[in-house]
Amino acid sequence: MVNTIDPNKTFLALPSDQDASGRTLGREEIELVSEVIRSGTLTSTKGTYVKELEQKFAELIGVKHAYACASGSAAVHVAVAAVDPEPGDEVITTSITDMGALSPILYQGAVPVFVDVDPRTWNVTAETIEAAISDRTKAIIVTHLFGNPCEMTEIMALAQRHNIPVIEDTAQSFLATHNDQVVGGIGDIGCFSFQQGKHITAGEGGIVTTNDDAFARRMQLFINKAWGYGDPKPDHYFLAPNYRLTELQGAVLVAQLAKLKPVVARRQETAHQLTEKIQDLAGIQTPWIGDRNTHVFWKYCLRVDDTVIPGGAVALAKWLKENYGIFSAPRYIQKPAFRCEVFRDQRTFGDSRFPFDRARPEAVDYSADKFPATFRGLEEILVLPWNEAYGDKHIAYIAEALIDAIDHLSHTV
Repeated sequence: MVNTIDPNKTFLALPSDQDASGRTLGREEIELVSEVIRSGTLTSTKGTYVKELEQKFAELIGVKHAYACASGSAAVHVAVAAVDPEPGDEVITTSITDMGALSPILYQGAVPVFVDVDPRTWNVTAETIEAAISDRTKAIIVTHLFGNPCEMTEIMALAQRHNIPVIEDTAQSFLATHNDQVVGGIGDIGCFSFQQGKHITAGEGGIVTTNDDAFARRMQLFINKAWGYGDPKPDHYFLAPNYRLTELQGAVLVAQLAKLKPVVARRQETAHQLTEKIQDLAGIQTPWIGDRNTHVFWKYCLRVDDTVIPGGAVALAKWLKENYGIFSAPRYIQKPAFRCEVFRDQRTFGDSRFPFDRARPEAVDYSADKFPATFRGLEEILVLPWNEAYGDKHIAYIAEALIDAIDHLSHTV
């Protein structure tokens, strides 16, 4: 790559999870997909690969049940549907997350209730959740952001005291652990994503996990239009979509799943290498990881102190891009989720405002003073790209770029 700032210096191209350079896709996936094509059976209702994926994934996470579905967003929808909220019931969730984890709540007629986050990890905590619990709370969704688990011991204790099911959004956290338990198997339901940029991928796809037989039954039905496959007298028992995964995706994911452990190990190894190189730099903090947790680094995130580095995360990202060709993401999301128009203006189904028309005023109070860590966190976050194809030279290059950038920006008046 050509450096337009300094023509005498070329950029080192980093592997990307958006193409083959940063993915583990290869011969194994091609062979299994070819088998599916030759068989002519591309639907999972008749095929074997999606079923194999479900069985192996359940074993890997350590749960009784796993069901594949069309996307990570679909996985969250399946989970919320399993809990089966009444219209106007509330689902507690985080203020820093992707819309794919929020729109399913609305589609099931429930009201998302946003809570603030831990300023070190940007994850929800038992303390922030507890303040939002009401007699309408039907479920709690916790997001293990960037591959760093929430403190699940306290969250589960709180949820169990109130008899509220916990849904884990583990889209970014394959094989992360809390107290030696794999996330996605700690709460009542786990939701995973196989989207292009996740630890393993089929382009799109998702999977839900649980140890609860009643939730499992409802999730399996919801994925299949609520049709009772295998029942003595099947019917469409309730309102539900078709969220099935295809055998083509199932074949890719069976091959990908065999690569997951080394993928996670490699991401952790290179992340620790970068931390060692930059942890003493003034103006940034490397990822904070709780003593009971393991981080699996979907992305590598820095906290940038704008009192030390003028312009903060935005300026640092700009400098990295212009001088080293490193594309990073300041803020992660541009604003707290509740500031998106769908929540701010309550744009849902026609002009009905449903389910917001049934919401308690306190549940949709998005006053900034309720979310200090959220607003500050989005000012500080700098998300560095990360994948399993990084080698020593890539880590050295990123470290060099950060050292150079911070030195330059810190001396800018």
